[in-house]
Amino acid sequence: MILNKFIKTLKQLPRHSLPPKGKGRSYASYEESRQPFSRAIEDEVPGGTTSNVTTAQVEALAQAKANEIISEMQQAQTLSKSGRTYSRFDFVNDIVDNQTAVITAGLWSDNVGSLSTYYTSSVETTSQRRYYINIYQKNPGLTGSAVQFACAYGNAVGSGSSALGTQEDPASKAVYAQYKQLLLEPNDTRFTTAGSGSTDSIYVVNVQRNRVKEQLDAGNWQLPLTTITSHDQNATGSVAVAGKTLTLIDDSSVASATVGSTGNVYNIVSGSVDNGVYTPTSPIYYGLFYPQYGTMILDGKMLDQDLSFATNLSASNAATAEGDNHFLLFHSISGSLGSSVAGFEARNQEKITSTHYFVRIKNGEFNFSNNPSFTTGSVGAFSQTSFVGDPKTYVTTIGLYNDQQELLAVAKLSKPLLKTFSREALVKVKLNF
Repeated sequence: MILNKFIKTLKQLPRHSLPPKGKGRSYASYEESRQPFSRAIEDEVPGGTTSNVTTAQVEALAQAKANEIISEMQQAQTLSKSGRTYSRFDFVNDIVDNQTAVITAGLWSDNVGSLSTYYTSSVETTSQRRYYINIYQKNPGLTGSAVQFACAYGNAVGSGSSALGTQEDPASKAVYAQYKQLLLEPNDTRFTTAGSGSTDSIYVVNVQRNRVKEQLDAGNWQLPLTTITSHDQNATGSVAVAGKTLTLIDDSSVASATVGSTGNVYNIVSGSVDNGVYTPTSPIYYGLFYPQYGTMILDGKMLDQDLSFATNLSASNAATAEGDNHFLLFHSISGSLGSSVAGFEARNQEKITSTHYFVRIKNGEFNFSNNPSFTTGSVGAFSQTSFVGDPKTYVTTIGLYNDQQELLAVAKLSKPLLKTFSREALVKVKLNF
């Protein structure tokens, strides 16, 4: 009886134990505020005065009241968390941002790292084929067929292709000018390789742009080329391949890149991904590699010399000028299939910046669902009687929202995650940029 009346009186008192420091409050007001507490003790304790109350009794009563308040707060907090939809992140403990990593993947369709089948398309126009040809990984008529890379031939003076009686540049001259503008420094007029020096004649392998991502992975590509044994004046006709097969790589494993306005530039040399540069002390140079552009410039002189390309260099106004030399490059690559070479191997590379969000699901949180199947009837009773006192939910999706509760991103779990009052969970959501 005494304890109940005392607790009732204590609940009605201000929750402080020291004289208030607020402006306009005096010690006298504090004395007045504690008088009901003193009278309550005098009324309820035998002897009628506070002097008969021991310190231990007062501390025990205060502790009992504190435990009651804490219990009420915990119950209110549990109820508020159990039914809420949103939970705010702690920016210090729950979010880790600006995490960077370099990611590489296979360059070709379906993230395959080696391409060993090569197709051209008959639907490309004659005008287009004079400049370049697209290479597919499967028959263009099949589902999933996609352009992997293109082959082109360029000549600084237009040799090897015809102007077709027009005032326009021959196709080979236009191609050379295009790549000169794209890849060379403003004052350079010719591609210069360590193999033959300044060259007017170039063959180009240009990877489809969406496959390159940030850049090709230097040191992780290998291009096979087979010797051309014979071909018609126009390379769209009969082309025979046999004999020696070279594999070309970049020299990033033995030399630093030359850095220019187009980014890093490496030499193309003979070698393999597995064994590195052949004769690294005196490499054989075949061209230039531009990883940021996904482009390989091959020296026509070197391909004529070592792989018998016999590039058609007829003058642009000659009747035999239309050579379509880029078809020689296609046949040299596709003809390597009969050798022991694995294929055209390559990988792309990109730097990913990530933010990690740690979603901490406490045992008292998210144990109920707004899904209509969770309840039944007009009063919202649990659809499963076993949920009474022990509800169960399954977490399948986590949404990231802004302060206006607008959905910004969605993370899907690989499988539903059971959640109850006896289970907690920590889910890391990784957001890449």
